[in-house]
Amino acid sequence: MRLDWIRIDTPRQTFCRVLTGGPPGGVPLVYFHGMAGLSEDDPLLARLAEDFTVYAPELPGYGESTGEETLEDMLDFTLHGWDVVDALHLDRPALVGHSMGGMMAAEMAAISPERPLKLALIDPLGLWIDECPIPDVFGMLPHTLPEVLFHDPVAGASTMTRGADFTDQQALLDFFIGNAKRLGTAGKILFPIPNRRLSKRLYRMRTDTLLVWGESDRMIPLDPYATKWQELVPSSSLVTIPDAGHMAPIEQPEATASAISSFLG
Repeated sequence: MRLDWIRIDTPRQTFCRVLTGGPPGGVPLVYFHGMAGLSEDDPLLARLAEDFTVYAPELPGYGESTGEETLEDMLDFTLHGWDVVDALHLDRPALVGHSMGGMMAAEMAAISPERPLKLALIDPLGLWIDECPIPDVFGMLPHTLPEVLFHDPVAGASTMTRGADFTDQQALLDFFIGNAKRLGTAGKILFPIPNRRLSKRLYRMRTDTLLVWGESDRMIPLDPYATKWQELVPSSSLVTIPDAGHMAPIEQPEATASAISSFLG
């Protein structure tokens, strides 16, 4: 399924690109991306767009979206998420989020528990367990990240560079500039640790919630984090994805999409 970019403005003076596609009149699904951002050939979104009308906003500071200077903390990003939903004229969409985007979607559901149709969180950030600290990706060298993020680090390293030829100095420069912008936005949510007291607010969630977890996630391990999420979210279930790490949407898009589609109906 082909997805195309549209452009929207929000009341906070942010300009956002939104990747969208799917059957006209289908159940609306809003997807919030993780630290890596969005790609127009994202395999998970293409698969979800076979069953749902998908809207995937690109956060300010990523790609061509702008206005990141107006978003300063987790509440700003949470309200920005609902501003995007309103700008798209959606009433009760399903919310899906991966990693950082899962944290954002969960905050949105806690702030406005009556609005999401359902909620699916893929390897979400947002909780913190002292006995099992989450790695500080901001302090890691780029070549060490695939080992933490992917079930298959070799294939993951190729995915992270998005096919860029780093023997080309301009391609290398473009990659580092784009990566610095992405991390700048992500850092407002996650640095120095991804603990913004979300655990104190999850009790407010009312919508049915699916937790989707890569069995090999070494960044946010299935045990104990998935267990903690299930304890804190009032109506939640868990599906695990074999042969997938933290980047389950990239490594196992079909299995991830199938779990979400079955849950959303």
